[in-house]
Amino acid sequence: MSELIRYAVEDGVAVVTIENPPVNALSPGVPEGIQAAIERAEADPAACAVVVIGGGRTFIAGADIREFGKIVAGEKPRLSLYGFLERIEDCRKPVVMAIHGTALGGGLEVAMAGHYRVAAAGAQVGQPEVKLGIIPGAAGTQRLPRLCGVARAARMCALGEPVGAAEALEAGILDALIEGDLRAGAIAFAREAAGRPARKVRERQEKLAPADLQGLRAQVEKRMRGQRAPLAAIEAVEAAAKLIFAEGCAFEAKLFNECLFSSQSKALIHIFFGERIVGKVPGIDKDTPVANIAACAIVGAGTMGAGIATAYLNAGIPVALQEASPEALEAGAGRIRRNFESAVEKGRLTPDEAARRLSMLKPTLEWEGFGTADILVEAVYENLELKKQTFARLDTLAKPGAILATNTSTLDIDAIAGATGRPEQVIGHHFFSPAHVMRLLEIVRGRSTAAPVIATSMELAKRLKKVGVLVGNCRGFVGNRMFHEYMTQAVFLVEEGAAPEFVDAALEDWGMAMGPLAVGDLAGIDVGWRIRQEFKHLEQPGVRYPRAGDRLAELGRYGQKTGKGWYLYDADRRRQPDPEVAGIIEEAAREQGVARRNPGREEVLERTLLALVNEGARILEEGIALRAVDIDIIYVNGYGFPAWRGGPMKWAELEGLPGICERIRTLGWEPAPLLVERAGGAGRFDA
Repeated sequence: MSELIRYAVEDGVAVVTIENPPVNALSPGVPEGIQAAIERAEADPAACAVVVIGGGRTFIAGADIREFGKIVAGEKPRLSLYGFLERIEDCRKPVVMAIHGTALGGGLEVAMAGHYRVAAAGAQVGQPEVKLGIIPGAAGTQRLPRLCGVARAARMCALGEPVGAAEALEAGILDALIEGDLRAGAIAFAREAAGRPARKVRERQEKLAPADLQGLRAQVEKRMRGQRAPLAAIEAVEAAAKLIFAEGCAFEAKLFNECLFSSQSKALIHIFFGERIVGKVPGIDKDTPVANIAACAIVGAGTMGAGIATAYLNAGIPVALQEASPEALEAGAGRIRRNFESAVEKGRLTPDEAARRLSMLKPTLEWEGFGTADILVEAVYENLELKKQTFARLDTLAKPGAILATNTSTLDIDAIAGATGRPEQVIGHHFFSPAHVMRLLEIVRGRSTAAPVIATSMELAKRLKKVGVLVGNCRGFVGNRMFHEYMTQAVFLVEEGAAPEFVDAALEDWGMAMGPLAVGDLAGIDVGWRIRQEFKHLEQPGVRYPRAGDRLAELGRYGQKTGKGWYLYDADRRRQPDPEVAGIIEEAAREQGVARRNPGREEVLERTLLALVNEGARILEEGIALRAVDIDIIYVNGYGFPAWRGGPMKWAELEGLPGICERIRTLGWEPAPLLVERAGGAGRFDA
């Protein structure tokens, strides 16, 4: 028997235990080991039935995703699991799959090859393959509808969301829930099953009535805009109701291969691994001390401060929140209260749990709690002098060893740290709005930031349910430095004659969650305007700068918060074009001598996206980003870049770096030296 599989006979039942930690993935050797154990049990006179169970914390969490990359790269042929699963199903003794933790993707496909499925109450099952740009590829789209019906199976395969054990039982995916010890319960279930004929899932027909899936298709096209795999999953499930099992499997295999070799799958697998890679920081190993963050203090109760406070409270960390006036403090506490009320309305929290979390908030005008906090967070206006003054004050309040974190989105971390006597304890924690919702935390190290402060910040990001990405110190760091170039081109385009809604629609149709001008309205046009004022002294004569956004800010058109910015907004913050904006833009263009014309959709995409890539290459060359994948993770999680395009740097690689260089030159720009180098070499940024 393989080291990955244990075989034992207990109370007349063969128990096959999968031992491939940490998640019992279907790595090479696991399917072969399970099959050998099933065949051994079938021939074993001491066994009347078989139980397959996962060792450790879960059943089979899915396939080994690394294998997909090897198949696409041509390093190995695709391993088909169809024969392996049919061999399980053809076992002459009943096979009971005992599920705890998760049975996802290939894990559920293995479970469905059993004659019965039992589970612990907290287990989850699902087919999440679409999140990797593929569909179930081992009869998942064919067996699942035979258990739970076409409509439910199509929804599970197209949306990729897992379902809990109780729902899976109601749907027919599971046969029983086991209270108490799963192993003992599964063995008892198997002994009872040994006296009954066992039906093969592939032979079931009673739930295969065709279903109207147009509503699901419409939902997928809206929610997962531009993605091929969810629609392919629906097609494959529909085939189960139209074709015999073998033909349905062949159709599924065809669609699976098309998806696997697509750029979308390559991009999504890149993001999947990227979110794990960004947590690995050279020089920060497992032995680096990590501080326990048991209490937080935040100065600034505006939109960002309130969102950050909510994120800490959600993580179970008490927060002292300071503001300069009672009115500002009450407004901040109100924002936090509304965040929790919204979570209750959406069913994400119970009223009691929301009240419990809110009880950990301590508003203060007098800095109570700042002397005992493990981390002090600054969330005041984006003004360097104000932030330096704030940090000088925090330095006098904080206990030795406390971390001092700034939420600055653009300013010099070293200049801020220089206002304290402990620059080694200062770090940037750049949250994204709304801070309690957005997954990204850009962690900015200064010249003096100590390794334990970095390690603690990376660990804290996980606790806050964020994806923490470490970056270097420069104006705008990674995300906003690139976004500045992206937004500059967007404003240039509207100054040259493109309507704001045309620019945003081009990029949203391409896959961006929001167009750049709509993002400006969401974040606040005044925020970018104040930042530009902060750096106005660096502007060079004779160089064109975007001015239309500044004109809007000067007129008090700050975006959604004032009801008008690039767009007009109704009470529900739905946007619509504003005829007044066209005149403001035309005036800004006339003042700069910009000739008006009619830029097309392709020009919008070329200029905005290539600006992102070129600046990203410069950032990578300067070492501000550790790896190209770090940039991609920042853009997917913080800026609405479509994950199925892989982030700006992966998108450029998939397009072909030599062609990207030529397209940049065609615009009259100079490609970044690193981009030129990689285009002429490996064709990858992280070579």
